[in-house]
Amino acid sequence: MPASPRTARAINDRLALRFLQDEGPLTAGQLKDLTGLSRPSVADLVERLTASGLVEVVGEAGAQRRGPNARLYGIVADRAHLASLDVRTEGVRLVVADLLGTALARAELPVEEGEETGAAVERAVAFLELTAKEAGATRLHTVGVGAPGLIDPVSGELRNSTGLPEWHRQLVPALQERLTAQVLVENETNLAALAEQRDGATRDLDTFVLLWLGLGVGAAVVLDGKLRRGASGGAGEVGFLPVPGTGGLPSATGCDDGFHSLAGSRAILELAAGHGLVRPGEPVERAAEVVRDAVASGADAFLDALADRVVLGAAAVVAVLDPGCVVLAGEVGRAGGDVLARRVAERLTAMSPLATEVRAGALGGGAVLRGALLMAREAAQEDVFGPGGRAPAA
Repeated sequence: MPASPRTARAINDRLALRFLQDEGPLTAGQLKDLTGLSRPSVADLVERLTASGLVEVVGEAGAQRRGPNARLYGIVADRAHLASLDVRTEGVRLVVADLLGTALARAELPVEEGEETGAAVERAVAFLELTAKEAGATRLHTVGVGAPGLIDPVSGELRNSTGLPEWHRQLVPALQERLTAQVLVENETNLAALAEQRDGATRDLDTFVLLWLGLGVGAAVVLDGKLRRGASGGAGEVGFLPVPGTGGLPSATGCDDGFHSLAGSRAILELAAGHGLVRPGEPVERAAEVVRDAVASGADAFLDALADRVVLGAAAVVAVLDPGCVVLAGEVGRAGGDVLARRVAERLTAMSPLATEVRAGALGGGAVLRGALLMAREAAQEDVFGPGGRAPAA
């Protein structure tokens, strides 16, 4: 059954808005070419979107030719404002942005180990509010939060995970209570995969596994273009993966004897100390720096030993999922770059009959914040661009 005129107009409007989002400001003629609509239909479309406050004239094109210049139309970026948060054990990083995802402000808030839960939560919420206000975003439309731990796929609730501070669990409910914005939460590794697929190492792929190497380890599974979270939201919890070389087995309450104990930041620093690259007891935050220095200095023995560890996790996910590509992401994955990726690929080829490419992540630790912003932008545009789209009142 053909769409009604009203439905057809709504579809065309959304199509034009997507082109304006992806391609930037466009003339009516360019919109005609991209959408395949007739000139009168595009004229009506532009008039509707302008009247609704979604699109405005942002300039002119064709200044180098004779005749009148064509108007350039762009999305009204301040129609709604967004925020994204990367919640780490040691604090919060955040970005405030407009509806197009253009950053208006970036900030970081440290949270000391042992700080009282209520005080930490209150400081984080107030910090977001202040940063947004100073950026001119007096009222946020959507907030995207990336956090370690399990996210319930039905309720979106951040479930308790071993080793994470209590203020992590309390932050999202506090944001939902204090703000008028919609607050979305997703596992940090899943958001990193979203960012790498949109802007990073896997823009040409719709099936891959992202292996996060940082303070902890994790994985994100993307199959046929869709993020797979699992029945309980725990798909990719490879820190609990039983692997050889740990001297024990992980448990339901701790991953100390799982893959985490071989490839987490602390384990990497201990490995580096064993190779004489650092002194014992270095802070875990130095792991990526140490790997980067090892690549620069050609510390082959250390890099070989690190690849021997990383491939155990990579081989396990390849054997189960056959993704065709594994991305080494996170701060350590980015620090190891192509040098570490090549070593892991060589070992994976020897261990698995399944052809698998290994790539270095392009976005490093910033992938989580970028992914959270992409999630917030998608949700906000879905709302604002839809029929009766809303934006918070100033």
